[in-house]
Amino acid sequence: MAQSADKLDYPSEAANCHDFLDHFSADDEKTHKYRDMLYAKDARFLKNLLDNTKRYQSHFASQADKFLDVSSPNSIRPTIPILPDTFDVLMNQRQQAASTAENGVTPAEGSDMPPELLRRFEVVFKPLSKAKPVPMRQIGAEHVGKLVSVKGICTHVSDVKPHIVVATYTDAETGYEVYQQVTGRQFNPLDTIPKELQLSTGAKGQLTLETRGSRFIKYQELKLQELALEVPQGATPRSLHLQMKGELTRCVKPGDSVTITGIHLTEPYTGFKAMRAGLLTSTYTEAMHVEHNKQSYADLQLSSDKDSFLSELSESEDIYGRLSASIAPEIFGHEDVKRALLLLMVGGVTRHLKDGMKLRGDIHLCLMGDPGVAKSQLIKYIAHISPRAVYTTGKGSSGVGLTAAVQRDPVTSEMVLEGGALVLADKGICCIDEFDKMDEGDRTAIHEVMEQQTVSIAKAGITTTLNTRTTVLAAANPAMGRYDVKRSPTENINLPAALLSRFDLMWLILDKKDSEADRALCSHVLSVHQTGRAPERTDAVELLDAATLRSYIAKAKQFNPYIPEDLTEYVAAVYSEIRADEVASEVPHSYTTARTLLSILRLSQALARLRFADHVDQADVDEALRLMQMSKISLHDDEGRRRAVEDPISAIYGRIREDILRNEKNTYSWEEVVALCGSYTADQIKQTLEDYASSGVWNLERDARGNPSILLGQDDMRR
Repeated sequence: MAQSADKLDYPSEAANCHDFLDHFSADDEKTHKYRDMLYAKDARFLKNLLDNTKRYQSHFASQADKFLDVSSPNSIRPTIPILPDTFDVLMNQRQQAASTAENGVTPAEGSDMPPELLRRFEVVFKPLSKAKPVPMRQIGAEHVGKLVSVKGICTHVSDVKPHIVVATYTDAETGYEVYQQVTGRQFNPLDTIPKELQLSTGAKGQLTLETRGSRFIKYQELKLQELALEVPQGATPRSLHLQMKGELTRCVKPGDSVTITGIHLTEPYTGFKAMRAGLLTSTYTEAMHVEHNKQSYADLQLSSDKDSFLSELSESEDIYGRLSASIAPEIFGHEDVKRALLLLMVGGVTRHLKDGMKLRGDIHLCLMGDPGVAKSQLIKYIAHISPRAVYTTGKGSSGVGLTAAVQRDPVTSEMVLEGGALVLADKGICCIDEFDKMDEGDRTAIHEVMEQQTVSIAKAGITTTLNTRTTVLAAANPAMGRYDVKRSPTENINLPAALLSRFDLMWLILDKKDSEADRALCSHVLSVHQTGRAPERTDAVELLDAATLRSYIAKAKQFNPYIPEDLTEYVAAVYSEIRADEVASEVPHSYTTARTLLSILRLSQALARLRFADHVDQADVDEALRLMQMSKISLHDDEGRRRAVEDPISAIYGRIREDILRNEKNTYSWEEVVALCGSYTADQIKQTLEDYASSGVWNLERDARGNPSILLGQDDMRR
C-alpha cells in the first residue's frame, strides 16, 4: 500500500512543469522567484525533481516546446530576431514539398519528427543555494538519477567533439525521411526503412545518413579528482567521470578547483568489455552547472565599494609591510621572506616585443635552508591562498610528471597529451618541495619552463609546444642536510649554475642559535597551540584576510608600470657595482648575470604594482636590492644579521648615505627621503634624521608642516 501511495503520476507532474513555466514571473528580482514558486506547489514536487532529475528534464523540455511552438496561437515570440539555420532551411523545403505532394504523403511523414531536432534551448538545473557538495566517496547507488553536487580538482579534459542527438536518414528512391534518436555514446545506424514504415509508405530503398539534417551538440569529457582533504588515511584519491554537453563545454581547464552539479547516471559496458563486466556497469555524471571554487586574478570581479576600499588601502601607511605580515601570520619571523613571497604572487610585467621576443614577468623564488625553518609551511600557505597553484614534491615527481605525458584517450583511442604539474599551473604558481631530492635528469626539464615558459614535446608522433606561464616556488635543503659554514656557498647549495641563474631570488635561511630569538619563537609557537590562531602583534598592525589579500593582488596586477628614463643610469650603476663586488669576493655565493638585472626590474615592477603606480620609483629599486642582500644575510655573522634586521635607523642611514655617494646630491626634500626609504614608517625616518643631525652628520630644515629636509655641506659624508 505504501508503494502505491508514493507512486508518481507523471502526467500530473508534467502539468506541474507546464504550470510553473506558464505562471513564471520575474518582476521583483529581490525575491527568491524559483524557490518560492517551487514551494508554492505540491510539497513533493521539489523533492521529486531532485530525486528523478533526468525525467523532469524531459518534462520541462517538452512543455517549453509547447510554449515555443510557432503554430500555436499562445506561443512565445522571441524579442531578439533569430537568424535562420540549417534546420529552418530544411523545414521550408519540407513545407514546399508538402504543398506540391501529389499522393498526400510528404517526405516528413515517413516518421515523426523528434522535438530535439528543432530545439534551440537547453534545460539545466542549478543546485539549491544551501545544498552542500557530496563527498566523492559517498556517491553510491542511492544517488543514481538524482541531482548531486561534487567538489574536486579537474585533472583531464578531452577535446570538444560533435555528439549526434538525432540522426536523419533519407530514402534514395522516394525521399522519405526517417529519424533515429540517440541517447548514448554509441548507436547502430539504420540501413533500411523499418517494417512499420514500409507498410505505410511503400518505400523499400536504402537509407542514407544526412549529416546536415542531423542534430549535433558539443560534447566533452572531464575527469574530476577527489580533494586531498577528503582522502582517508592510507587511501589514494578517487576520480569521477563527467560529461559536459552544449554550452557547458570549454568552461573548465585542467587544474581548476570546481564544484560541479549534475545527474548521476549509469551506463552499461559495450563490446568485449560487456562480456568481462557481466552485471557491472560504469557510472558517470551528466553536468548541469559548474562553479569555480577559486577565481583567477583575471576573472575576479571587484565591486565599486571593494575597488574604492582597495584604493584607500593602498594609500595607507606601510601597506607593503601590512600585506606581507598577512601572509602566514602563524609562522614566526621571516618578515623579508614573506615580502619576497608577496612580490612573487604579484609578479612583474610580461613584455611582448614586436619581433616576437618575450620577456617574462613571473618571479621565481627558491627557499634553501636548514630543516625546521618553516620552508614547507610557507609553500603550503602560498599554494592554499593562490587562485591557481599546484603543489608537488621533488622525489615524487618525474620529468614527465612535471611537463607532459602521452596517453591514450579512452573515448577515441588516440594518443593525446596529458599535462603535468607545470602545465596545470599555467598562469599560476607551481610549488615544488624537496627540490634538491629531484633527479638531475628530471630537473633539467624545468630549465625551459622557467625562462621560455614553454614545454616542447616530440613524442609518439606528437610535436607541439605547451604554454607554461608559471611561477616556480621551490624549497630545498643544502647538500649535507644542514648548511656547513666551513664549506663554500657553491658546495652547500649544490645546484647547477644554469638553474640558479633562473631564480630571481635564492633565499638562504640558516638556523643559528640566538637566545632572544629562540625565546620569542617558543612564545609564539605556544600561543598558536593554546589559542589556535596567531598572537596579537605588538606593533598594532591590522592583518588582512585571505579574500582581501587576493582582491588586492588582483587589482595590483591590472597595472603595468614602466621604468622611467631617469632611472636608467641608476640601475646601470647598481648592476655594475654588484658585478664588481662579485669579482672582488674571494668566495662568491651567487651568479650575477644579465638575468640578475632582469630580476631587479621584475621585483621593482612588483613593488610599483603594490602602490597602484604606473611607473617605478627609485625606492622600488632600492627595496629590490635590499631583498637581494637580505636573502644572503644568513651567511654573515649573528651580530651583523641582527643589526641589519632589528635596527631600522642604521638601515635608513645606510640608504641615504649610499644614495648621496652615488648621485652626489646636496639637498633632499622630505618627499625624496620618504620615497628613498619607502619601506619604513615616517616616525622611523624622522628619528633617523634628527639623531644624525644632532651628531653633526647633516643639517635639517623644516617646511611649513614641520617635516625635515636634509642640507649637506661640500665635505659632508664624502670623505
